[in-house]
Amino acid sequence: MADALHSQHTTTFPELLNQAQASLVVSTYQAGKLILLRANDSALNTHFVALPKPMGVAFSNGRLSVGAGAQVIDYFNMANVGPKVEPINTHDSAFLPRRTHVTGDIDIHEMGFDSDNTLWIVNTKMSCLCTLDINHSIVPRWRPPFISGYDLTDRCHLNGLAIRDGKPKYVSALGTSDKPAGWRENKAFGGMIMDIENNKMIAEGLSMPHSPRWYRNKLWVLESGAGQLVTIDENTGEKTVIAQVPGFCRGIDFIERYALIGLSEVRETAVFAGLPLTEREQDRKCGVWIVDIETGETVGFLVFSGGVQEIFSVQLVPWRYPALLDLDDPLLHTSYSIPDEALKDFTAPDPKLVKLEQAIAHHRRRQFDEAITEYHEILKEEPENVTVLYHLGVALSDTEQWDDAIQYLEKTVNIQKNHAEAHNSLGHAWAGKLAFDKAITCYEAAIAADQTYATAHFNRGCVKLKLGDYAQGWKEYEWRWKMPTFQPFQCPQEQWHGEDISDKTILVHTEQGNGDAIQFARFLPLVRARCAKLVIVCTEPLRLLFREMECVDEVRLPGNLPGDLFDVYCPIMSLAGVLDINLENLPKSMPYLSLAKEVVVPELPNTGKPKIGIVWAGSATQQINHHRSCPIDAMMQLSNNSEFDFYSLQTPLNEADKKTLAKHHVKDLEQELISYSHTGKLIQQLDLVISVCTSVVHLTGALNVPAIVLLSPHADWRWLEDESTSTWYPSTHVLRQQQSGDWTSLMVTAAGKMKDLLIK
Repeated sequence: MADALHSQHTTTFPELLNQAQASLVVSTYQAGKLILLRANDSALNTHFVALPKPMGVAFSNGRLSVGAGAQVIDYFNMANVGPKVEPINTHDSAFLPRRTHVTGDIDIHEMGFDSDNTLWIVNTKMSCLCTLDINHSIVPRWRPPFISGYDLTDRCHLNGLAIRDGKPKYVSALGTSDKPAGWRENKAFGGMIMDIENNKMIAEGLSMPHSPRWYRNKLWVLESGAGQLVTIDENTGEKTVIAQVPGFCRGIDFIERYALIGLSEVRETAVFAGLPLTEREQDRKCGVWIVDIETGETVGFLVFSGGVQEIFSVQLVPWRYPALLDLDDPLLHTSYSIPDEALKDFTAPDPKLVKLEQAIAHHRRRQFDEAITEYHEILKEEPENVTVLYHLGVALSDTEQWDDAIQYLEKTVNIQKNHAEAHNSLGHAWAGKLAFDKAITCYEAAIAADQTYATAHFNRGCVKLKLGDYAQGWKEYEWRWKMPTFQPFQCPQEQWHGEDISDKTILVHTEQGNGDAIQFARFLPLVRARCAKLVIVCTEPLRLLFREMECVDEVRLPGNLPGDLFDVYCPIMSLAGVLDINLENLPKSMPYLSLAKEVVVPELPNTGKPKIGIVWAGSATQQINHHRSCPIDAMMQLSNNSEFDFYSLQTPLNEADKKTLAKHHVKDLEQELISYSHTGKLIQQLDLVISVCTSVVHLTGALNVPAIVLLSPHADWRWLEDESTSTWYPSTHVLRQQQSGDWTSLMVTAAGKMKDLLIK
């Protein structure tokens, strides 16, 4: 049940983008992604870029600006870089990050460029429009006449901005209150549209209006609370409904006679309570809808499932298949934009440096064979080049050629003894050989060379946890928040470190995978015993699961959280360290999760045979998934035993998977795996679950249902070093490969264990 990002679309969607020779940029602050929708012949390619709370998106003259958390990130298009992005010669342009302007937390909503290329920003917290300059966080430029002054209390929830004739012209807001968060009192029908040139109220009584636009000499508005695209007469305020859409609509752009409209799921939360849209049960879609503005008909759509539930901005850009580079993309190291007059003064680069940069570029693109060959060629001429020795060692480690990697990394640190990165990589190579004591020694050498080296601290922590040294392990594990791959929770409140909170509300947020959240949920009762109120922020698939925990007072989904909701916070995987958990005091009372009564799943047939659930693959984006997941054909070895009924708990499945399951008479339950509560109800009907390391095996253990977890020698720390029964889940039996990648032999062992457990 990985929180994957999936989508389905009509064929008309890529057809329209192809016709316009354009692509679509979509922001989803809830999922923390900027999404590029690009036509690939008759299919639609969805490319996800992780950003902190992306909301407003604006485009002008090759510049793409994104409001992301407390900053505005400017990307500039460099068409000649596009063909260099992997896959080579696929992209017709590339947006490269050029600058970031820190605004502070102003809850950036819509943005737009005027004719002078000045970026105007809807500053929702301060209830104003603002621009940017180099000397200030923001420059307030306009506020509604009913707002008496600036503060950070979101008085009217100003949210939308329309540019007309090159100037900011219209805004939308959810109310006309001058009180802190006063718009919430009449959010269902308190919305308005205003002309900012003359402060004229154009329309009132709207249901949560968003995204005003001036197009074809008409003022278009999304009346989000009603799920409608409307036009509003700027003189009379008369509203005309053009189309009804199946979701909370925000974000709109146009291609000729078609509107592309962002939709968010309507959820049973206070934000959506009382809206006209909530009366329509079928209107629960998240995606982008294409509406013919002349007829009001829906002519196409894209629907997201999995990790995306809310859309904010929808912005067309005039390239068919652009790339958008992350800040750590290797192409940023070799892509430059300079004035034409400066080019004539450039000298030819050093050929040796060019060769090294080429090797490093291949390495960053994971073209390991090319990179390793090129590193070796350079070393023939410069056998003690520390940079090349180090990169070669890392490339060999990346390809799990552990002995060779150790050889070159040891040579690196012998030449440059304080090379922190090389010591850390050497530790990784020793850990790959399961020589954990040597790995720790190397990580400690890296830390000695650089006390602030977060990755070395984190790696040392993971090995300590694997060896059962939880006291040191939890402490070092906290360094993850200093690593670029982890995004800390953004809020002004302090993190809880164990101090007295008996009169306070604590917010605990999930992190990393859903399986991690399930594993660490066992600590929530201990936290609740110390606080006045416990609020959990989790992903939608986990919501019902946490709601049923007696210790949890409130469950929230990620997104806009009221500032007064909590006093302190704590990441869920930091709880073990705060609570001083070790192998002796680890809570082992099972089950520690229960399932919602209203969740209904089909009753599995009783054939008189034991029922076994199977899962063979985790998320493909997980860093060590190649070790964690096994081929479906290997798992099917188990199904050859006719003494058992087998059920697949795997999701997602492709068509080949479904055919394989049918061939082996394994029943596919994917359609029933709506949430972890649904999955749990199915698991409770099974006699045994056999799974690789996924969230399903965590859920099975937390429900105290017997399980067998199948691991490679490189399994992560939670399964410790050599236990045969899980310390964390007493009902879970641990089986490990004797040789990395040998799933066939492990399945033979699993088949024997399966019989031992179920055949009396």
